[in-house]
Amino acid sequence: MGDGARAVRDEDAFDVPAVDAWLRQQTVLPDGLPEVQQFSGGASNLTYLLRYDEHDLILRRPPAGTKAKGAHDMGREFRIQNGLKPVYRYVPEMIAHCNDESVIGSEFYVMERVAGTIPGHHRLGVELTPAQTRQLGFTLIDTLVELHAVDPAAAGLADLGRGAGYVERQVSGWTERYRKAKTWNVPSYERVMAWLAANQPVDIRTCVIHNDFRLDNVVLAPDDPLRVVGVLDWELATLGDPLMDLGSALAYWVQADDDWAFRRFKLQPSDVPGMLTRAEIVDYYVKQSGVPVDNWAFYEVFGLFRLAVIAQQIYYRYHHKQTRNPRFKNFWLPVNLLERRCRRIIRQA
Repeated sequence: MGDGARAVRDEDAFDVPAVDAWLRQQTVLPDGLPEVQQFSGGASNLTYLLRYDEHDLILRRPPAGTKAKGAHDMGREFRIQNGLKPVYRYVPEMIAHCNDESVIGSEFYVMERVAGTIPGHHRLGVELTPAQTRQLGFTLIDTLVELHAVDPAAAGLADLGRGAGYVERQVSGWTERYRKAKTWNVPSYERVMAWLAANQPVDIRTCVIHNDFRLDNVVLAPDDPLRVVGVLDWELATLGDPLMDLGSALAYWVQADDDWAFRRFKLQPSDVPGMLTRAEIVDYYVKQSGVPVDNWAFYEVFGLFRLAVIAQQIYYRYHHKQTRNPRFKNFWLPVNLLERRCRRIIRQA
């Protein structure tokens, strides 16, 4: 972790000496203030590299502006990873959580940096043959299957979710979020939301789910790029249905034969030569996990709809001038594209 770090944007700057003083009360650090950079990836919580002499740390904090209810909970994100660390080998080591907003104006937490390569938007960041790339795809899904096999009680997370009814809560919750975040330049999604409400299955089972599982949220080992050593960005993790997690993950999975418009907005190098297709991933997940899939169209449409809501919530902040980040200026475009894709899958189903 360290790939993609750049100078801190003015609107995202914080009081570095204040963080350093607080951090020294939690752990032992080398002398001097850290060099601070910001990761350009991600569009929700902000992530920074704190580079001390031979000791790199990561700081996570929420963005400025109006936030969706329950979102950007730093204490929750810290607790999930802290609990998972002993039972799920891919979680970074947590340092401390700060709930004193007077330090930098918001809660935040600090964790150890996971050394390795994080795939970017267009490239894996390592040189692999198509056969090796295919193997990496299988390894990525194995990593998700391993997460879904974690006993929530063993991680101290049995109370993280709300129990049965996860699918129903997700459909109604994301529907409400979209209606609240809608702007004039995006579709109503009413047909899609009505179809999801009418076709939702019962929960398959309840397990720990990541809810943002992507290639650019994993870290590949520095000495073996076919081995995953870290899974990042646990902001949306909870207890829920594993197929909902898989559907959400594959919403981001742009493959080589997708149309040019959809590929324009890809966030990970899932279309490089040799990489698995969405259909291959579903088949492999079913084989490795033993979880049956009877109505994949529902999970696929839900994942795409949920991605559209996330993009629209971010665009809403830009539209209402709560952020000036130019990356968010055109987020309304994929919201339109995703609606058409949802309706096409519904017609085929």
